[in-house]
Amino acid sequence: MEIIAWCIMTNHLHLIYRAVGKDSPGEILRDFKKHTSKELVKAIQEIPKESRREFLLKKFRQAARKSSNVNQYQFWRHDNHPIELWSNRVIAQKVRYIHQNPVKAGLVFRAEDYPFSSAIDYAGEEGLLDDIVVAVLSVP
Repeated sequence: MEIIAWCIMTNHLHLIYRAVGKDSPGEILRDFKKHTSKELVKAIQEIPKESRREFLLKKFRQAARKSSNVNQYQFWRHDNHPIELWSNRVIAQKVRYIHQNPVKAGLVFRAEDYPFSSAIDYAGEEGLLDDIVVAVLSVP
């Protein structure tokens, strides 16, 4: 998976990526969701300062009971909204859209001030991920 842009909101995630290697984009997304759900549940269980631990784990267990293919905790929803991006113009449009999510939600005034997004990388500074692929596009 090569990540082009991303933004983590309170109840959803935006991700622009491309498949690298033999796996399809769907297989990569499946593996991403599997890995991140396990790691996030583990972190919730193990971080002593997590004040919402019991509430979150209860919600994840309730969601798992409604799912036929999840044993203990359901972190991610099963539905996704994938959109194939076919041109640099469309990619740039979607990058701007996802970076503006925190601004539209009133969390920050400028997209690059939101720490859980790749917007800062596109502003020429270093964000949370080391290898963001900003060079692929010239997005203002």
